[in-house]
Order: sequence, then C-alpha cells, then structure tokens
Amino acid sequence: MAALNEDIILNALASVQDPSQGKNIVALGMVTGITIKDSNISFALTVPAHRGPAMEPIRRAAEKAALSISGVTSATVMVTAHEVDIGAAGSFSDDEGLVTERVLESKVRRFVAVASGKGGVGKSTTAVNLAIALRLAGLRVGLLDADVYGPSQPRMLGVSGRPAAAGGDMVKPLENYGVHLMSMGLLVPDDTAMIWRGPMVQSALTQMLDSVAWGVLDVIIIDLPPGTGDIQISLAQQVSLAGAVIVSTPQDIALLDVVKCLTMFEKAQVPVLGMVQNMSHWQCPDCGRKDHIFGEGGAAREAEKRGIELLGEIPLSVAVRAGSDAGTPIVVAEPQSDQAKTYKAIAKRLMEVADLRNEEI
Repeated sequence: MAALNEDIILNALASVQDPSQGKNIVALGMVTGITIKDSNISFALTVPAHRGPAMEPIRRAAEKAALSISGVTSATVMVTAHEVDIGAAGSFSDDEGLVTERVLESKVRRFVAVASGKGGVGKSTTAVNLAIALRLAGLRVGLLDADVYGPSQPRMLGVSGRPAAAGGDMVKPLENYGVHLMSMGLLVPDDTAMIWRGPMVQSALTQMLDSVAWGVLDVIIIDLPPGTGDIQISLAQQVSLAGAVIVSTPQDIALLDVVKCLTMFEKAQVPVLGMVQNMSHWQCPDCGRKDHIFGEGGAAREAEKRGIELLGEIPLSVAVRAGSDAGTPIVVAEPQSDQAKTYKAIAKRLMEVADLRNEEI
C-alpha cells in the first residue's frame, strides 16, 4: 500500500462536487491545509464568508471521501469562511495605480412575484427552488426577499453576511447557486424583530430595488410576504410585474385566503401566471401508498374555477424541508427527485407564460 500523501487525498476529494459552481472542490481550490499524521488526516474547505451556512453537506461529503481512502482511519474536515476584501466603497486600482470607483448598473428584464394568501404553505421554498431552476435553465436570475418581517431566503439559499459596497450608495447582492440575493435578513441580526410601519417598509423595499447593483438579469423572483398588505401593493406600484405565481396547499382554509390574493392582484392589474399546489400529497417510501394529508386537489379545482393554469403539484417530502433548512434547496440537493423535476417543469412553463428568456438588455 502506497504511503499517504497529498496527491492521493486530493484525487479522492476531486469526486466531491460543489453544486453551486458545478465543479469539484479541488478544481475550485477549496481544499487547504492538508495535514497527515500516520493514518489520520485533516484539512480545511476555504470559502467566502457568505457561503459558510451552505457548506455542511459538502463538508460531510468531503469527510466521507477522505475516509474512503485506503489506510485512513480518521478525517477531520473544517470549513474556513472568510470575508473577501474588495476595497473601500468598491474601489479598485487600474494598471497606472489610479483608484477608480466601481458602480454597477441594474438592468432587469422581468419581475415575477411568488405570493400566497397565508403563511406556512411553502411560498418561500417554492420561490427559491424556482429561482435556481430558472438559473439552471440558462437565465440570469435574482431573488428579492420582500418578506421584511420574516426573511428566510438567506438561510434557504445558504448565504450569510452583509452585502459589500459596490460604489456610491450601491451594494452588491450575495450569490449562491448562480442566483443573486438581497434580503432584509442580510442587513439585520436573526434575532431582531422588524417592528416597522408601512412607510418604513416601503422605504426598505425601494432601497433593495434601487440601491442594489443587481447587474444584468433576465428575471428577479420576488418572494412576497403572505397576505394582502402594504408590501404587495407597494411592489405592484414600484415595478412592472410580469405576473404573479400563487402558492397554496389543497386545504380549504388556505384556499379561502387565495381568493383574497387573487382579488388583490386583479385590482392591482397584475396578471396571475398560475398556481402551485404545494404539499399535494405524501407518498410512503416503503409501500408507495399516497396520503392526501391536506386534502385532495383543492388548488387544482380553484385554479380551474378561476380560469388559472395549475403550474404544478409538489408532494410533501422531508428532503424538501431538510434542504431548505441546510441551504441546499431540493433542486440542487436531489435534482432527480420528483419534487425537483416538478419545480423544473414549473420553471420551464413560467419561462413561456412570462416571456422569460436570456437575451441582451
């Protein structure tokens, strides 16, 4: 048996993929500080600070790959997350040493809102998975977490930390899985309650739209808060929405609030692109039996009644919940699952009904 060395370890770790970038962790230069002591090895995975929360599944995969090496009895894998220094106010030096201010433009072709009549129906989970699915389809995608009172997208997308300056009064969105994100959750601590009235909320939304260097994007998915309040109306007035996707469970009590949501968009003259029935059923992994825990076909019937397209039905799954908590949405974590395939099919249909395409702006 050959003695353990860095080449053997790196060769094993090259099997571990970073789904965010589509390359293995060795090719990306993540693996640092390899230490070998007898049959014990240790190393670090070095990533930008905002990606730290999403690295646990990759860290576990790297640990498993290291333990699979012949002769290795223990492996210690740490994640080192560091801030990237881009200079004050996003400045940089050119070839002549002159300091120039970098100000990035925002050019967004389409805005699509993901909404729900009430909370707890999986709206944010749907929004993040659709955003990634659209990115995988080749679009340049942003995700605006407009749920000021309960921002969850930083955790779901697996990012943390404050946005960096981009020049002037602009800041850069954080990015993971190729999706650009801005959220109030990046600007305030997790345990801080947002006790804001309407005008303050509207001001915050305006800043997240106008003071963020989104860059050139084909679409921004807007994760609206549940209900029919100030935020929804303000956004409908501030941006020209290509349309809205409404998420609901099949449960009658959830569908009562869907009607209010539909009425709001109708009055705001925002087209409803379709409905997504979330938690449509649970299928036993052992016997295959389907249980309709929240009722059967309620959203489908409501969509038919209203003349709205049912874009898709997402089954209940522990993997969907676990992926959202871990910062690895199901479209990335288990791309061959029924849930991931459904999200991708919804994204494809959304591209058609909202005229989403990759083109020069």
